[in-house]
Amino acid sequence: MTACPVRPRTALEGEADPMSEDHRVPAQPPPERPGAGAEHDWWQTGVVYEIYPRSFADSNGDGIGDLAGITAHLDHLAGQPDSLGVDAVWLSPFYPSPDHDFGYDVADYLGVNPKYGSLADFERLVEGCHRRGMKVVIDLVLNHSSSEHPWFQASRTSRSDPYADWYIWRDSPGRSVTGRRRSPNNWRSWFGGSAWTWDEVRGQFYYHTFLPQQPDLNWRNPAVREALLNVVETWLDRGVDGFRMDVFNVFFKDAQLRSNPRRVGGRGAWSWQRHLHDRNQPELHDLLSQLRSIVDTRPGRMTVGELFDGMLADAAQLIAPRHLVFDFSLIGVPWSAAAFTRTLAARDAVFGTERWPANVLSNHDQPRHASRFAPPGDGAAGSTEGDARAKVAAVLLLTMRGTPFLYYGEEIALRNLSIPKAQAFDPPARRANFLFRWWNRDQARGPMPWRAGPGAGFSAGRPWLPLPSEAATRNVERQAADPDSVLNTYRRLLALRSATPALQVGSQHLVATSDADVLGYVRRAGDDAALVLLNFARRPASIALPKDGSREPWRAAFSTRDRAPGDMLGDEVALAPLEGLVATRA
Repeated sequence: MTACPVRPRTALEGEADPMSEDHRVPAQPPPERPGAGAEHDWWQTGVVYEIYPRSFADSNGDGIGDLAGITAHLDHLAGQPDSLGVDAVWLSPFYPSPDHDFGYDVADYLGVNPKYGSLADFERLVEGCHRRGMKVVIDLVLNHSSSEHPWFQASRTSRSDPYADWYIWRDSPGRSVTGRRRSPNNWRSWFGGSAWTWDEVRGQFYYHTFLPQQPDLNWRNPAVREALLNVVETWLDRGVDGFRMDVFNVFFKDAQLRSNPRRVGGRGAWSWQRHLHDRNQPELHDLLSQLRSIVDTRPGRMTVGELFDGMLADAAQLIAPRHLVFDFSLIGVPWSAAAFTRTLAARDAVFGTERWPANVLSNHDQPRHASRFAPPGDGAAGSTEGDARAKVAAVLLLTMRGTPFLYYGEEIALRNLSIPKAQAFDPPARRANFLFRWWNRDQARGPMPWRAGPGAGFSAGRPWLPLPSEAATRNVERQAADPDSVLNTYRRLLALRSATPALQVGSQHLVATSDADVLGYVRRAGDDAALVLLNFARRPASIALPKDGSREPWRAAFSTRDRAPGDMLGDEVALAPLEGLVATRA
């Protein structure tokens, strides 16, 4: 390890001790699956599946998903002939939390929220994943803690406390003409209003990028850095295979806390500033290198970073010192072959051939892509065309260059829930106004429908969010029995990807097509090649295949429509409406 050693620290009262017996989980790495070559790591060849624990499966009937519920459904993901076939699970936060932001306000970095189970439940989950050949990636929320974390409670009691400088505190520079205390600078909270909240106990403002209940930690304090890196070490000791680093590019703020320049235009108060001083600070690179050096001491471990409010170029720049960085550029693309062609061209130009993007179409913060891409009138229950589009989107996500991250439920084309703002659980959604435009994230966090009947197989009790209205007809059990379902489309695609090195690690070259509604690209890895053609239109399309000098014909390996595997493709390919086609030369 080239990083400075991380010393065990004494836990505050109320926080779990990282060295206690209750916090030890034996590290049992999963068996390695055959990959595309020893020169590539599992996080390049594999597929990751995000689980929002609260909504995946409830084992005890309290209406809230939990770790034991996840363990009970691991065969859906891997280990059986009819499993989905993913290589890793990513768990959204399961730590003790007052749930002002549903786990992203952490009150104990080393414990398990009793709502989700115990550390023993986590141990069984890790063992179950590893036994099925899956890795385990967990969310680390290290930019901020809960305001109920013992660190913050100690920090606010006294300016001379050992934890006094663990958060970002500042005096008020004075009062306004109306007598109100002025904030230390003009920084805004992402969730609306000032990023500074006055604390009567300490008599100072504290800084929070997000909710007032999520105070930002002071990464410039060596003790904070040591404690948080110790969190990383502890979870590695427990057998975790990787981390999703939440909003990592805002860990550091400008040392002088200079105000951000104003910006004209944009939607909402956050976008009325140029965020030069509250994110992407130069000190970040040294920290990322240190994090990487810690993780790299454990073979096969990885990190994937969430870039907060960043652009495609920012993501590419920050990949080098990390393993992966999420590229969210795909999430904003409309249902259009031309739009996706432009986005893929921009990605290829920015990432090049060395950087490795993490690809995502849906997650816990964004509307589900089955709803985003659906035709008008699709509705919560879905439609035949909506499912056909979801299949084409699956081909795109699972064949383009980079590591695919699936979001639970997308394998059955689960749609957004319909939840009025007045009934929202999502705290930011309840705060939304014309200055803070925010959608209700509850809509993308609905309970997973496993089968028809009461509770949809999710819970024997009343679910914390309403069940999807289409749960009786759109569920895992029903789609498993339908060879043409979205679920079986994902299963076949994942099997093809696992057996095709070009789709896992190959280069990517866009193909110029004669039809604006068709997106095409070729993936190559050594002698292995794959051609991908995606028809985004409701009408048939005819495409001239690219000439590449090969004497071997392309043969259909996969199609979302009625096309027999192995069929030889001629110089012209007739695509059915909304067909996703993968061809190989094997």
